[in-house]
Amino acid sequence: MDESPRPQSAERPRNAAATRLRLLEAAGDLFAERGYERTTVRAIAERAGANQALLFRYFGSKHGLLTEVVARGGLEQLHATAPEDLYETALRSLLTRSAEGTDRSLEVYLRSVGRGDEASATLRELGGAYQKVLAGLSASDDGALRADLAMAWLLGIGLMRTVAAREPLAGADPDTVCRLVLGALDGFWTAPADGPRRDEDG
Repeated sequence: MDESPRPQSAERPRNAAATRLRLLEAAGDLFAERGYERTTVRAIAERAGANQALLFRYFGSKHGLLTEVVARGGLEQLHATAPEDLYETALRSLLTRSAEGTDRSLEVYLRSVGRGDEASATLRELGGAYQKVLAGLSASDDGALRADLAMAWLLGIGLMRTVAAREPLAGADPDTVCRLVLGALDGFWTAPADGPRRDEDG
């Protein structure tokens, strides 16, 4: 009786789904740690424990993989989070990046946007989607500007904490940072566009 191994067919559906997920998670982590341009397909496959050929089969290209990482993380977070909770949710994702299940799309944005035409369009789309939701928190005509200012602070915090690793912010307790930042933003969305009125007699 011939006991030689039979040639294996394409991955079974369950294995294929698991491999696809591992590739997405590995790519998300590496894009956040190294940026899009410095992350190689080989490194993604090695971290996922998968063959490079499977990456191309499932995603077509490294850019296709980035698009799915952003859609699965940042855009999914946008759709699943109430607008009034989005800023805190995004801030906590930057502050607690090591927690299991934490979206790292904003870290990918920080390390990758503006560093290559291939990734920039996808990442700018993510930034624009965040801006649109945050702008809706203000009834003022300058809602888009307020959203950009809030995003600039958010990304600046991420830059100082995760990229520059500047102390004391890098090691600060996430709850403390959230309390200080959200407290400072209290009233930001509803403040009059022309600023607080002064008493004419004052």
